Amino acid sequence: MKGRMIVLDHIGDLEAAAYLVDGKLDDLLIDVADAPRPGAIFRGICDRPIKGQGGMMLRLPDGETAFLRQGKGLRPGQPLLVQVTGYAEDGKAVPVTDRVLFKSRYAIVTPGKPGLNISRQITDEDTRDNLLAVAHEVFEAPHGLILRSSCEGADEAEIADDILAMAALADAVLADATGDTPEALTEGDGPHTLAWREWTGAASIVTDPGSFESHGVLDQVGALADAKVPLAEGSLYVEPTRAMVAIDVNTGNDTSPGAALKANLAAARALPRALRLRGLGGQISVDFVSMSKAHRKQVEQSLRAAFKADPIETSLIGWTTMGLFEMQRKRERAPFPSRLFRDL
Repeated sequence: MKGRMIVLDHIGDLEAAAYLVDGKLDDLLIDVADAPRPGAIFRGICDRPIKGQGGMMLRLPDGETAFLRQGKGLRPGQPLLVQVTGYAEDGKAVPVTDRVLFKSRYAIVTPGKPGLNISRQITDEDTRDNLLAVAHEVFEAPHGLILRSSCEGADEAEIADDILAMAALADAVLADATGDTPEALTEGDGPHTLAWREWTGAASIVTDPGSFESHGVLDQVGALADAKVPLAEGSLYVEPTRAMVAIDVNTGNDTSPGAALKANLAAARALPRALRLRGLGGQISVDFVSMSKAHRKQVEQSLRAAFKADPIETSLIGWTTMGLFEMQRKRERAPFPSRLFRDL
């Protein structure tokens, strides 16, 4: 099965989307029941400041609580527009930001930050000029606007419609910013909409019911419950704990002098996909196979190249005195719900 394919289906009652490259699962989106989706916008009510952290706890609908990291100048009882930035760990408040964005396939509207920007990935000057003309024709301040890289080669009428839709949504949400009670103003995008929004490259699209099974997606999803990730050179184990994600790299049966470097480079290339498919974030520590310090630079370069192409923000921190490599990854997705696939 060559080429790229987007498969939209359900797993049980949960909406799901899979991105396949030559038949291999490269990305996976699964909805989560009973949890606010990242991107959802709420009118929250400031509850109490968190001393020492500078943050603010907020009340959301249905008894949910949220944590805003920057709460300076806010007072209890004050209404505030906030947007969910990721999934909360068990027992913790929903992470939110007060920098609300309205994001679609082609356009991002930024209230409170006027200006018109075009993705730097679009380098052709004629294309940039045409996009500016489209934006100026349909969009007006006070909001800001960012045109995404997916605009390159897209139909101008579709781009204009996208801009107008996001601007109208921004106006409607901002009109509901005040009130005495918490309220959900948008629910956030589900996996099918996210797939349309984020997977913008050329790909065939399958929407038939049962297509996860017929295209081998379920088998690959079920394999994610195993900590072991086989590599062409060795293997790695991905094991999440409450505090962090621990990753161990092994050479397997290869005992040649270059085995350690080969396994470590293969692991560096495979890490973004392994974390992405499992929905893992937070603090991550990688125990690479022991190697000379001279080879660490090669491994780090491979890591940076691999994560540069990954859609989830990841900060590569560096090596510890014990030779572990640490990184911090945004908790943009819920951890892989392995309990759903025990019987697959």
